[in-house]
Amino acid sequence: MDQTHNIPARRTELQMARSMCWHCQSEVTGEYFCERCVKVQPVSKELDYFTCMGLPRLLNINTEELEARFYKLSRDFHPDFFQNKTETERNISLGNSALLNTAYRTLKDPIQRAEYLLRLEAGSAKDIRTSPPADLFEEILALQEDLEEFRAVTPGQGPGEVDTLRARLKADYESLQQRQHTMEARLFQLFEVWDTLQGRDQQDVGVRGEKDAVLKEMRDILSNRTYLRNIVDDLVATLG
Repeated sequence: MDQTHNIPARRTELQMARSMCWHCQSEVTGEYFCERCVKVQPVSKELDYFTCMGLPRLLNINTEELEARFYKLSRDFHPDFFQNKTETERNISLGNSALLNTAYRTLKDPIQRAEYLLRLEAGSAKDIRTSPPADLFEEILALQEDLEEFRAVTPGQGPGEVDTLRARLKADYESLQQRQHTMEARLFQLFEVWDTLQGRDQQDVGVRGEKDAVLKEMRDILSNRTYLRNIVDDLVATLG
């Protein structure tokens, strides 16, 4: 299916993988279809997801706008429109579509969006703790003891004892859930702080220091949250 007649004269600029059209060698400076030969161009794999979707690097975004931009670009690059094109064009459409899908899935979820921004702004965000945060250590130890006791229940034990253990684990679950809600509430507060800082003069040395502090606190919260989720999942699996 030939989409040439549907290509508008002006498009949202995206970073291309190369500065010249792979087919006719014409200059491309952000047009994802060559203006001369109308061949689809590969979007740069180095393009960050915010730029890919034409959004500023903020943590509170308009998800309706994100969705609209995603569907527009998806239609332009959809592999179905390139079935009768060359292998090169089909491969480019597949690569562009894959990048768009990943960008959309990442940015539409607020937690994934924050984790991704951390990778962009502060390097790798894989510093997830392998041991409990200090403030959770005692609570987690008590929970693990309750879990072991519950797993060791034998058919001969009375139902009253089992019910007591289950009730204790449910109380543990509710306590951890409350901790998680508190963490997420603080995280979303930091979204507002980050976005405010992004609107200030980026040449101000003080702004950089404040942003680094926000990034550090977000990283800690996300690490703690990941650990909590693992514990909660284990608890839910045990309780059935």
